[in-house]
Amino acid sequence: MKSRWTARLLAACTVLALALAAAGVSAETVIKLAHPNRNDAFDNTAGAMAIVFKNHVEVATERRVRVEIFPEGQMGRDGDAVKLVRQGTIQSAISSVGGVAPLYPMLAVIDLPFAYSSVANAYDVFDGPFGHRLAEEIRRKAGLAVLGFGDPGGLFTITNSKRPIRQPEDMKGLKIRTMDLETHRTMIGSLGGTPVNVAWSDLYNALGTGAVDGQMNPVPIVRFARFDEVQRHLTLSNHLFLPYVWVMNAKFLDDLAPSDRAAVMNAARLGVVASRGLSRLIESSDRGLPPLAQRMEVHTLTPREAEAFRKVTQPAVRQAIERRFGAEGVEMLAAFERAIREERTP
Repeated sequence: MKSRWTARLLAACTVLALALAAAGVSAETVIKLAHPNRNDAFDNTAGAMAIVFKNHVEVATERRVRVEIFPEGQMGRDGDAVKLVRQGTIQSAISSVGGVAPLYPMLAVIDLPFAYSSVANAYDVFDGPFGHRLAEEIRRKAGLAVLGFGDPGGLFTITNSKRPIRQPEDMKGLKIRTMDLETHRTMIGSLGGTPVNVAWSDLYNALGTGAVDGQMNPVPIVRFARFDEVQRHLTLSNHLFLPYVWVMNAKFLDDLAPSDRAAVMNAARLGVVASRGLSRLIESSDRGLPPLAQRMEVHTLTPREAEAFRKVTQPAVRQAIERRFGAEGVEMLAAFERAIREERTP
């Protein structure tokens, strides 16, 4: 009797094991992807990155890997989403530099102002050896795999409600909203302005009431946020490029089957390309600079004017980086500047 029940038990366990194995073969792998904006591929570049990524991953893997998108800060602010990625609660996030900097502070080296010759120069820097090194450093020190560096809108501009900005002296006394980054505060302070930390969600009202005089962001974001309704002056300063840093939980990426991992990496590259194309289209369309020029006084810094800003701001930011990061920061900053020179379009 005992042997008969033992045989039945073994048979039942075998059937259960086979069923579980079959379920495992057919089970989907899910990537939960967070980003800060509307999930619209034609509205903003984060949405474009996420949607292109989802479609290409699912087609390439025949839906073995499925992507669930959580837009509009559903997983919290950028820094919150990035922490969830590192914890493995979600698998991926498209984040601003400010969201990744708490886990990898040396991102500050890319805040050297007035460094790029063009947005194409910036793309080449992040696609080249320096970008690969930066990704490796983020993985090694923050435990995050970098899928790519997207474009949130191009090179930065400065807007304000007080006066045109043509020379460093014009910044004196202006209260300028910055990200909560020491290098950004240092840059504004070196020009005689007062850096102010205001949450993005509160910025429009702060500009409208005069609690803050101005802010700095790329043209598409100025238009997207309707800052032309509360700002009079726009200076095309092109002083920073702060890419979206697209991160994924490193263990999750490593544990994917090689073919699925290749599909994820390829889809991310296509998403980055989509972000750059959309950014350039928005910038030059009726959703970018043309309507802003109808409502705002626009000034483009001449090379000579930009050089005057560079001479004031770069030494201050270099000192801030050296003070905080020491020799390692100085070497990383030198690598960044070398990459800009080597990748500069003739």
